[in-house]
Amino acid sequence: MANRASQPSVKGSSETMRMILLTCSSVGITFTWGVELTYCTPYLLSLGITKGQTSLVWIAGPLSGLVVQPIIGAISDQARWKWGRRRPVIAVGSVIAACGLLMLGFTKEIVHHFIPDEQAARVPIIALTIIGLYAADFSINAVMSCSKSLVVDTLPAQKQQAGTAWANRMSSVGHIAGYGLGAVDLVKLFGTALGDTQFKQLTTIAALGLLSTSAITCWAVTERAVASLKLDPRRPQPRFKVLHQIWSTLLHLPPRIQAICWAVFWSWIGWFPFLVYSSTWVGETYFRYDLPEEAKHSKDALGHMGRIGSMALTVYSSVIFLGAWILPLLVRGPDEENFTPRPPASIARLVERLSKLKPDLLTVWMWGHVVFAVAMALTPFASSFRFATVIVAVCGLPYTICHWAPPTFLGVEVNKLGGGGAPGAPYRRVSMGSNVELMPRVPTTAALEEQVRRKDNDNYDSPSPSSPTAVPGGSPTGELAGIYFGILNIFTTLPQFLGTFLSAMVFAVLDPGKHPELAHGHEGAGDDADAAAAAAAAAASEGPNAIAVCLFIGAFCSLGAAYATSKLRYIS
Repeated sequence: MANRASQPSVKGSSETMRMILLTCSSVGITFTWGVELTYCTPYLLSLGITKGQTSLVWIAGPLSGLVVQPIIGAISDQARWKWGRRRPVIAVGSVIAACGLLMLGFTKEIVHHFIPDEQAARVPIIALTIIGLYAADFSINAVMSCSKSLVVDTLPAQKQQAGTAWANRMSSVGHIAGYGLGAVDLVKLFGTALGDTQFKQLTTIAALGLLSTSAITCWAVTERAVASLKLDPRRPQPRFKVLHQIWSTLLHLPPRIQAICWAVFWSWIGWFPFLVYSSTWVGETYFRYDLPEEAKHSKDALGHMGRIGSMALTVYSSVIFLGAWILPLLVRGPDEENFTPRPPASIARLVERLSKLKPDLLTVWMWGHVVFAVAMALTPFASSFRFATVIVAVCGLPYTICHWAPPTFLGVEVNKLGGGGAPGAPYRRVSMGSNVELMPRVPTTAALEEQVRRKDNDNYDSPSPSSPTAVPGGSPTGELAGIYFGILNIFTTLPQFLGTFLSAMVFAVLDPGKHPELAHGHEGAGDDADAAAAAAAAAASEGPNAIAVCLFIGAFCSLGAAYATSKLRYIS
């Protein structure tokens, strides 16, 4: 069995500060994703890649999530490293991701150092760009996986919603910073110290931001020390133990965790095209309906579209920011009935009345799917970039909910499965797979008394300001938090493959040529290329917007997610 040698702890003299330090890495992770999703698609298109090829390049995201998060989660679950199980992965993954970002931003400089000829360097530039994108995506998924597991490991069941809400709040800070900086002319503001283009400066800032925020979390959190896991020598160990463990757990998911995963599956068929193409869609809408005719032939078309798309996403991220801070105060958590807050007597009655008016998180999650479906259904009818911006901004609230609700429900379920949900709760197997289960830990009398005390006083122990604060009652099933979040990510990434191939099919039918809006400014394009691009742009302006069609299809999948989420209410 796994013996714990210490309790997890987080530096900080208040609960708010501890939550900020625990989830600080979410700022850098989200900032990095924001830079990728805002600028990588236009950048790839500017290199001469078609939309269909770009959609295939974006398989990097779902592929990295499908492969990296479950495997890294399972490996870190079983790790017995000196510095902890999650923090070494966060640190190493952040360094690799930073290198990938810098490679992505400075690809042309790297290639031209070895291949000065512009024409000969074209293919190596595209290849190195894709390598940098894959390196950043694979490593950032490892950081994300262990950051989520670290929250589950550190916090007790009654704090899971609070921890996920704080991770969501810190992510919203990364969103608004990333999209806000993208909407500003950084070269004009900062000069060329961080790069001579907007894209270079954003990748440099993202690399520095990811390294610094991950370092803060790794410094602030002390993980629970777990002794070496003693395995039964009579039980044969599979040759590919990690893969076998993931597969066995996947086949024997508890009913409620399985329902959470399927709700996430259907929702992400709609969310992935939105996240990848929304800024490009707003830029295209601007190009079609709002850009003056003479400006359409400008060599700075990429800059125009990028700034317009970033401006829309800045408004969107502002909605996310407000939602992440306000929604948790207005929504009843999934485990509040078991852990009753103790407000001061002077406001106790008011708090009780307000609590009765709060909708539960499951209902909010379900209606979030519906709101997103309605927004996506309106995308083909957007005839100005302002209307497109409003549609994107409205999606900020459902995005906040879809990143808050599933980890909250999963964290509560993982805690309950090990008897961590309530004092004296019986131990339940986390899976029927024989190779997945860890030996149950029999709680001591002192541990049970501590659980009772926590229920009576739903707060952390008062720490001394100068010392790290131990977080009592960390997840008793924390050993398997990584693999469960990895499996949840499988259900997040599989629909991304479907969305990618669906987008490729739509682009092949509706937009088979190179991106007309960017072809004018492509380096090395001759008069014939310009004439062809002008004809393509004219044709594209008359036909349906291919990205809008992809987003419209996602509306139906979001309605399916709403139905799948509603079924969770009836599963015990």
